Amino acid sequence: MAILVHRYDSPDRFVAGTVGQPGERTFFLQAREGNRITSVVVEKQQVSVLAEHLERVLDEVLRRSSGQAEVPPPVQQAADISPLDAPITEEFRVGTMTIAWDPGENKLVIELFSNVDQPEAEEGGPAEPVSPEVDDEVDADEMIVVQISPAYARDFIARAQALVDAGRPACPFCLQPIDADGHICPRANGYRRPLF
Repeated sequence: MAILVHRYDSPDRFVAGTVGQPGERTFFLQAREGNRITSVVVEKQQVSVLAEHLERVLDEVLRRSSGQAEVPPPVQQAADISPLDAPITEEFRVGTMTIAWDPGENKLVIELFSNVDQPEAEEGGPAEPVSPEVDDEVDADEMIVVQISPAYARDFIARAQALVDAGRPACPFCLQPIDADGHICPRANGYRRPLF
């Protein structure tokens, strides 16, 4: 099956962002190179996991190179805090994500595959998992490939972590998100009391 590939070898911008209010936000990853923009929808957890794994890959590259690789230290605040570029048009919803290190280019390669429903196995059992090890085995219609430098990856990580942390506050008792109109805590057996 042919896959439509959106390739960004030298993006001007690659960021995570949201549209909507906390509790009703839609998360996007957006790449821009010149006038070309690709926006894909992701889950909040996928943004968090992508940032965490980028951090691990950068730390591993630094460790394996004995500090010789050009990997900057982590940053506390992202340099790019601007909103997503308009128009925000969803190309696809992300399912599988992969990260690789290209030592020749000294860049991280991020691949985001579209989420395609897998057929159910016979007798109502779960379908067999798709192995992302070989591109031909990934069941996807579209994908986006983005190459970014280690410095840009550190900035992406800082922005993604701030974005995830900017959501609804967690209940101190059950750790579930608290909505703007209140929260019925299951640990309090439905008893509703003001938190502060």
